Amino acid sequence: MGHHQVLIVGGGAAGITVAARLKKARPALDIAILEPSSDHYYQPGWTLVGGGVFSLEQTRRNEASLIPAGVTWIRESVGGFAPENNSVSTSGGQTISYDALVVATGMKLNWDAIKGLPDALGKGGVCSNYSKDFAAYTWECIQNFKGGNAVFTCAPMPIKCPGAPQKIAYLADDAIKRDPAIAAKSKVIYATATPGIFGVPTYAAPLREVVARKGIDARYCHTLIEVRPASKEAVFRVSKEGEEPREEVINYELLHVTPPMAAPDVVAQSPLAAASGFVEVGKHNLQHVRFPNVFAIGDVSGMPNSKTAAAVRGQAPVLVTNLLAQLEGGQGQGSYDGYSCCPLITGYGKTIMAEFNYEQQPVPSFPLDPTKERWSMWVMKTAVLPWVYWNRMLKGGDHERRFIPGVK
Repeated sequence: MGHHQVLIVGGGAAGITVAARLKKARPALDIAILEPSSDHYYQPGWTLVGGGVFSLEQTRRNEASLIPAGVTWIRESVGGFAPENNSVSTSGGQTISYDALVVATGMKLNWDAIKGLPDALGKGGVCSNYSKDFAAYTWECIQNFKGGNAVFTCAPMPIKCPGAPQKIAYLADDAIKRDPAIAAKSKVIYATATPGIFGVPTYAAPLREVVARKGIDARYCHTLIEVRPASKEAVFRVSKEGEEPREEVINYELLHVTPPMAAPDVVAQSPLAAASGFVEVGKHNLQHVRFPNVFAIGDVSGMPNSKTAAAVRGQAPVLVTNLLAQLEGGQGQGSYDGYSCCPLITGYGKTIMAEFNYEQQPVPSFPLDPTKERWSMWVMKTAVLPWVYWNRMLKGGDHERRFIPGVK
């Protein structure tokens, strides 16, 4: 049986960030990352792949180049958790014990939960930016769109990057309107399972104005339940408060799907899971409520924050502080306030930088009105944030807001 002081399950944005910060804080710490993939993707860039701004290759790096120096990389996936024994099993049959465990597996995409979707994806105008396999096809669909309904769906929460489903609708709307003849016979429909355009009221107001300005048909409480590719029909369950649930069929020429998401089965079926399936940790300390040497970060955590890569930047310093205290027999004082960020692209060259906390209060990193669409925030999204991800976040650097004058 192998043993490591700290075992991190998952080598994505959260796992690499935590490993880098731990190594900075305690260079001698014995850390291992359990991660099967040889490729690492900057998933926040996939909206821009679908919008024709990035190539998929621009969002990829070799995982080996990102593993912090001195950290052991175990190229397997997790097979099971045994927190009562301080160990995990791997897909290759190993048992690895630990002093502290960090669960950073991310979420799974439930394509199968929508009837007809798995067979329809990637052809016939059915696309999704939520997979590296289909993001580039989104741009192909937008370029080849010749009229009719362009339908963009959003699944019930929780999903990762909850702003992404509408961002691609705004970009597609811009692209379609470049040809007035096509625009005249087209309709962009945003059909979301949520009861409103965005969960944070401060940012929902300007987004409603964007929808109205663009003439997008926004339909709320619409959950995609079936795709019929032969007849190009999308079937929705409509469940509005005070109304009987009903089904609605919408014809499409382009259908961009946001699939339902959940914790990976190996987590959901483990002793670490809450009833939701996500890891049951304290919303402020990221520490497991029953197993104090277990922590979770990122999309797999059961915290009620918005699941974004930016949230990891708020969570990682807290987790590292509290984990190191746990290793030393103490109780860490790190506290996460629910910070998250959605750079809400509202068109080519326009972005609302929506930063907020658990209280749904804006916490802007810039001394500017955060509710305004800005070209400068488009530059942040397309040029600055990718650089920050690769060169600062994954290297364990602190959030840049602390270096900006006029920002608390």
